[in-house]
Amino acid sequence: MKDMMYAKTIRSKIVKGTIKSITIPPLPEGYFTVSREDILSKNIVKIIFEDMPYYSTGEINHLNEPIMLVVGSDMEIIKQIVDEIKIEYSEENGVFDESQKTIAYHFKKGNPKRAFKNAEKVIEMTYHTGLQEQAYIEPQGFIVYEEDEKVTLIGSIQCPYYVKNAVVYALGCSSDQVRVIQAAVGGAFGGKEEYPSLIACQLAVAVKKVHKPIKLIFEREEDILSTTKRHPSRITLKAAINELNNVTSISADIAIDGGAYTGLSSVVLSRAMIAVSGAYTFENLEVLGHVIKTNTVPNGAFRGFGAPQMFFAIEMFMHHIAKETHQDSFAFRMRHIARQGDKTSTSGTFRDPILLEDLIRVATEKSKYHSKALAYSQPGIYKGIGMSIFLHGCGFTGSGESTHIKAQVKLLKTKDGLVHILVAAVDMGQGIKTTLPKIVSQILEIPIERCIFNYPDTDNVPDSGPTVASRTIMIVGGLVARAAKELKENWIDNLEQIVTKRYVQPSYIKYDESKFKGDAYPAYSWGVSVVEVSVDPITYQTKILNVVSAYDVGKEIDERIIQGQAEGGIVQGIAYGYLENMSANKGVIKQKNLTDYIIPTTLDVSKMSTYILDNPYQYGPFGAKGAGELTLIGGAPAVALAIQMAINKNITKIPVTPEYVMELMHDDD
Repeated sequence: MKDMMYAKTIRSKIVKGTIKSITIPPLPEGYFTVSREDILSKNIVKIIFEDMPYYSTGEINHLNEPIMLVVGSDMEIIKQIVDEIKIEYSEENGVFDESQKTIAYHFKKGNPKRAFKNAEKVIEMTYHTGLQEQAYIEPQGFIVYEEDEKVTLIGSIQCPYYVKNAVVYALGCSSDQVRVIQAAVGGAFGGKEEYPSLIACQLAVAVKKVHKPIKLIFEREEDILSTTKRHPSRITLKAAINELNNVTSISADIAIDGGAYTGLSSVVLSRAMIAVSGAYTFENLEVLGHVIKTNTVPNGAFRGFGAPQMFFAIEMFMHHIAKETHQDSFAFRMRHIARQGDKTSTSGTFRDPILLEDLIRVATEKSKYHSKALAYSQPGIYKGIGMSIFLHGCGFTGSGESTHIKAQVKLLKTKDGLVHILVAAVDMGQGIKTTLPKIVSQILEIPIERCIFNYPDTDNVPDSGPTVASRTIMIVGGLVARAAKELKENWIDNLEQIVTKRYVQPSYIKYDESKFKGDAYPAYSWGVSVVEVSVDPITYQTKILNVVSAYDVGKEIDERIIQGQAEGGIVQGIAYGYLENMSANKGVIKQKNLTDYIIPTTLDVSKMSTYILDNPYQYGPFGAKGAGELTLIGGAPAVALAIQMAINKNITKIPVTPEYVMELMHDDD
């Protein structure tokens, strides 16, 4: 842009403490610093819990906390200024254990106390999961500029109205004074859900000071060290076992590390707690969960949103219970799988048909699971095969869609018969620039080329909610389908027409968020993944040999897009389980770029086979449900179970790195 300026963030060099003084050198003409002194209204990123400042208040709570921006026309001069700014700190000891609990939730189902009292046996185990970096293709970034009194932001984002609402809050201005435009997004996986709001607030304040366009694009290292990750977790599970060797109750104690600020951690925790039963039915449950505060970079949204942590734990636990009680693991799990009419973990009801037995049959037959499990159980083979069974709740929990989001969509038919799909949903690589026009095209019976879906611009599109929670096709697409049906019924040639639809919650959804009671989700997607591996007994390296998955996502809108979602998801999930190792030592993340944070390449991926079984959902467009998050969830437990079989040692944490495999294989030495 004309007169474009650039910005670079000055970040804290300590993990915990306070800023004593900041010394800024004389600045060349046209160069500025922007900090909390320039804030026009509130120094808070508007999320669920409003505790994260976008410019440091002077109190430092994590390494690389943003303190100020340096803005100017030449990046080399900006970097020189950054190097010359001196900050003196009063350093304190950080907290990195579970001693600071910021949020605690608790719920029960049935009578767990009685079940444990009458138990024939009680089995307890603890599981740990680590950090995971989203590793999207492009780093975080915005261009921000002024148009009269309006601030416009163009960004790599997945929730335009989250950004808009945060900036309105930060500037203390009216809603019509902020405009947010989505740029082409090279992946997000949750990493561009809440974090872009922080950058947007910083830049909105900056542009009000310098009155010229500003571009801020992170380098990869800065992105990895400064942005949110998947929450590490510690999950302790205890099972009451009766005389028939069945589980009568589960007790769970779940802790997730939120980092220095709460952000979305409360919702991630609640989703993890709701997933406590996995894809099984347990009559009795007692679940305690808490977010812990540590002096590390805040953690946040990541594909699956708490469920991957919980599914790793419950899937491993079911195997470990079977092993402890000398039962066949497959038969034991089949006795406990959820069936239509069963009560969910939150005492709701699985109303729709559940195809788990069919999914399991397809996955086991195509992978030759049973014959290979028998062959690999022999000593000295160092091969294994693992099967995970999982579900994922589609959309926001409980009444979130109707009370918080209140999604709205709009179709605009022009006089020449073009139909514009006006929604705030973002295509970040998952393919809705194809699937939403396809829905409209099918219903209106017009060529797909006449169905226009441009990148969202909050000046033009209504708030249809964030692009998260596997809700875009089922919720937004469902509204678009209903709008298209109404438009078809009232179509008039050579006339501009507008049809608007707002989300109405199915009447059967009744959920008490404070008690975790009722139907947490309107629908569930289901999956089974089988992963086959070999483990080198000398190098302890794991090699993926084959992957087979079967899913119920309701109905495919586009087969190739679903295949892409499935393959990308399972690879990301498997990598979470054995390859992607990120660790923080006293608040310092050790892996800071894509050289030392290892993500899978094509050489790490085996043949993948994906099978989709139709099970249409009545409120989804053409019967579609959620798909994007589901396909990741089964990867980690499946690969961990396969490695466990290969080395014949219990696995209780991920990622299952070569170092961890070596420790397990030599724990008798």
